[in-house]
Amino acid sequence: MEIFKIIGVAFVTAISAILLKSTKPELSFAVTVTGVILMFVVDMLQNTVNILSTIASITGIENGLIKILLKIVGVGYLTEFSAGILNDFGSNAVADKVILGGKLTILILSLPIIESVLKLMSGFLELI
Repeated sequence: MEIFKIIGVAFVTAISAILLKSTKPELSFAVTVTGVILMFVVDMLQNTVNILSTIASITGIENGLIKILLKIVGVGYLTEFSAGILNDFGSNAVADKVILGGKLTILILSLPIIESVLKLMSGFLELI
């Protein structure tokens, strides 16, 4: 069923490129390149999630922690991508605020992982 994802991304990319071509031809090219990259990344991302789930089940790590790690990575990439676009448009101050928001979001998302590490460390200290 990967073909439906590829076709969906292709249609959205083509329509976006056509709409942008008349007003901003340079953005039309960027949208096309981004769409092509997304088609390949979706498949690799799904494989990565499957591998991480397998590792989690083998090692006994809670599956929720793996999801949190993936969310953190996603927030990081989206923040960097968005800030880069804003910098390209000359909105450096707004880009800095987006980066700050991304860092705060990552901090909030990482709290359950920090809690798990602290519980694990306290368990080790009780054994001593």
